[in-house]
Amino acid sequence: MLITLEGLDGSGKTTVWEALHDVYPDAVFTREPTDSWYGDAVYRSIADDDADPLAELFLYTADHADHLSRTVRPALADGKLVVSDRYSDSRFAYQAATLAGSEVDIERPMEYVRGIHGAFSRPPDATIYLDLDARAAAERSGRTNKFEQDGYLASVQANYERLIAAEPGRFVRVDATQPPEDVIARVERAVADLLAE
Repeated sequence: MLITLEGLDGSGKTTVWEALHDVYPDAVFTREPTDSWYGDAVYRSIADDDADPLAELFLYTADHADHLSRTVRPALADGKLVVSDRYSDSRFAYQAATLAGSEVDIERPMEYVRGIHGAFSRPPDATIYLDLDARAAAERSGRTNKFEQDGYLASVQANYERLIAAEPGRFVRVDATQPPEDVIARVERAVADLLAE
């Protein structure tokens, strides 16, 4: 089973991801961007305020393709639980917002990004969405890069809501405004319920 953790920057995904290591020691824990050279290129583009949005999208997509071939698909083939801190929904939400706010002439950016992934990606079986409003997310993340600004995160949040509305059965919404220990406990219950199904 492939379970992904999604949400805005500062929503607590990584904290939850780390807490789940103790509960599921035999699972494969992974993340995007990865620690490969593809992921390194993604991190370099994040740090570059002038990175071309279309080129950046394809860096993320290359990292995702490598992640699938080296980590996700082999682990699933071995019958492992895979838990990923960010996955394709992050691309749909974030890169669609980036393209929409750029000079790139793509009329329906989310559909464009989803179309690219549709040819090769492996959808998650379930996604836990840590729900936090854009302003709180920007405050928590420190507004340190181009992806952590209030207005941009509001667009990303709207894209996540579109994704959830399109596949409500796949998403489990968790209130990320609660204390971290409560969020972790809620996510742990959600994962246990998903595995029990």
